[in-house]
Amino acid sequence: MRMTKTYYLLMAGIALMPMSLQAQEAPQESADPAKLGDIIVTAQRRSENLQNVPVSVTAVNGEQLAEARVLNAENLGNLSPSVTVRTTSNPSTSTNIQIRGIGTAGTGRSFEGAVGVFIDGVYRTRAGQALQTFLDIDNLQILRGPQGTLFGKNTSAGALLMTSKAPALNAFEASGEATYGNYNYYVIRGAVTLPVGDDAAFRVAAVSTKRDGFIEDVNSDRTYQGFNTQAIKAQFLAERGDVTVRLIADYAHDRTSCCFGAVLVQGGPTRAFTDQLILSKGLRVPSKNPDDYEGSSSKPSGQLTEDYGAAALVDWELGPGTLHSVTGLRKYIVDSTEQDADYSAADILSFYQKFDSQFFSQELTYNVKVEPLNADVVVGGFFSDEKIIVTRGNDLGVDAQAFWENRLPAGFAVNARPGHNSDEFYEGRNRSIALFTHWDFALGDKFNVIVGARYSWERKRLNFRYTYYSPDPLELFRRLGSYPGPAYDATQRDKALSGTLAVQFRPVDGVMTYASYNRGFKAGGVALDQNAAGARANNPAETPGGVPLDPRYRPEKIDAYEVGMKLQWLDGRARTNIAGFYNSITDLQVAQFLGLAFQTLNAPKAKTAGIELENQLQISSAVRFDLSASWLPTAKFGEAAELGPILSGRRFAVAPKWTFNTGLNLDTPVSNALALTGRVQVQYTGRVYTATSNNFEEGAMALVNANIGLKTLDDRAQIELWAQNLFDKRYITNHLLTPFQVATDVSGYVGAPRTIGITLRGKF
Repeated sequence: MRMTKTYYLLMAGIALMPMSLQAQEAPQESADPAKLGDIIVTAQRRSENLQNVPVSVTAVNGEQLAEARVLNAENLGNLSPSVTVRTTSNPSTSTNIQIRGIGTAGTGRSFEGAVGVFIDGVYRTRAGQALQTFLDIDNLQILRGPQGTLFGKNTSAGALLMTSKAPALNAFEASGEATYGNYNYYVIRGAVTLPVGDDAAFRVAAVSTKRDGFIEDVNSDRTYQGFNTQAIKAQFLAERGDVTVRLIADYAHDRTSCCFGAVLVQGGPTRAFTDQLILSKGLRVPSKNPDDYEGSSSKPSGQLTEDYGAAALVDWELGPGTLHSVTGLRKYIVDSTEQDADYSAADILSFYQKFDSQFFSQELTYNVKVEPLNADVVVGGFFSDEKIIVTRGNDLGVDAQAFWENRLPAGFAVNARPGHNSDEFYEGRNRSIALFTHWDFALGDKFNVIVGARYSWERKRLNFRYTYYSPDPLELFRRLGSYPGPAYDATQRDKALSGTLAVQFRPVDGVMTYASYNRGFKAGGVALDQNAAGARANNPAETPGGVPLDPRYRPEKIDAYEVGMKLQWLDGRARTNIAGFYNSITDLQVAQFLGLAFQTLNAPKAKTAGIELENQLQISSAVRFDLSASWLPTAKFGEAAELGPILSGRRFAVAPKWTFNTGLNLDTPVSNALALTGRVQVQYTGRVYTATSNNFEEGAMALVNANIGLKTLDDRAQIELWAQNLFDKRYITNHLLTPFQVATDVSGYVGAPRTIGITLRGKF
């Protein structure tokens, strides 16, 4: 049965959807321990109770992050079933965060994230920057739906906001944590605050964490999907009269065995010869059962990531309002050396790649109460400038000639002799300017009307050139017709008006309803790929008369409709937020891997619709029950000939129809000095497609996480035993066509197996 926008909005109006809010500070302690404390948020750039704000957000503080073991963005599903995070062969530059089924579809390296990542108010240009271990994070907010009239960088699907713990004035503070678990997993972290007089303070936090991989290479002592991270963050806070200045500098270094550690899910007819090549070297072939978590590689396939920068946050009480400035400077370097492009122990093709981004941003906002209009107003401006340099080199291996002679038809001669094959060089520049404003009019005690607008100017330029070292017309990729594609120098310019309109109604105490419309916008760009302008046939330097294709893609627009209700009931012991949404998307940006090259395109139409629920119940002073759920019956591409049968009319990848989280939390005194703590959480994910092409899917599954511990009643010390994926569920997070094999040969990236450990925490 075909469901219409009216149907969904009617359902949402009856079933009324969930929300959680934007920028949260800490939940306040309730005077009655059997009641839920208020959650104070700053979603609209002012402190408000979560239940009074017409915004759909999930907000948690640092202690709740630790309780749910949300250590980086990959674990966000522990907090909200509406959020999914998937990594691929290059997680640092191609991680995809999705909210309500909408994200960056595929692994386009030049795509902006549909879900923006902001740390201390500074936008991060790649979602992979949120994969770094969270360091000294005081609160985290997941905003659902388009953003833009309150924040600098526009986002089309939502935003992930993180705020570091600020230095405390007039107080010495110190805290530490030590964790050890299986797979030689450890975490050592600490933080200290040093006051400087009465109105200034320093704070320094650091972390070192390491874990061996859980995919074993059957031919070496290497493991894949491990990490080794060190990070440090330093802050200075000063308050002088009407001005508050906060300076933040941070550095993170991560060495990951990440990138081509996949397992074989399904072998195709050409797999047998690849196995022969491996066995002829005296090497082993990994298990063809993906649950065994075995793999093999002819190269180390590691990645070194450096992420560092500084931010200056200034608040100035100016006239009747407050001027807020956020200045950010970031450097992000991802160095991928000796990457095994064929996903096997056969030495067919390898490459190295370096991604280098330098990013500057400046945001200014002015918050003011306009008393004659009874309106809270925000006006702001944003500027950002990013420089990108990407270099890549490709090398044919010693097994390439034999492999391709067997793989190709008899008599199809190729030259695939080993050696350095080609170099690629990409240089880009992205600039963004925006003006925005947000007005919240209070019409008496029960009604509010909210309007906002944003105008964006975007300019993106990308230059691609290459060096091909073999002039031989029989050179492998020339014969295959794929490379070299045309060089290009292209610029994409976009201008867009976006905004918001919402109404809010509070019929009685403890009940708030709202309805909103948001227009979201994500800039177009220039595809960063050697085939972005076509294949060899399009390259006039290789094929006389060749006509390059346009490497640009169009901007993405979204019309987002939402209605919701927030309830505080059972005399403050229960909190229920319900929301329903319908999103109509135009020119959704999509990138998919076709086994030999990437394809970037715009889907003319797409839509998502569903209902969300978030519920908390304080059963007693010692026990709290949490339940959150997402029903996403519609998340699909529109029917369009240019999408082809693979995508036209098909459901989105990584967009399950049903997801829910449920948790039972315990915190009860067992003596005059100690309390027993515990948590059991079940995460259910329905059947889901795991590749953009929708040819592969993973069945429904439930993951169970649990912890139990003791803490002192003053919260100064804690010991905790924990387990993630308690019952060791084995599952695939992403399927892909194995490079160079036939289309029935499938590899996959896997989820983490059971991990267990012990954590000690203390603070002074």
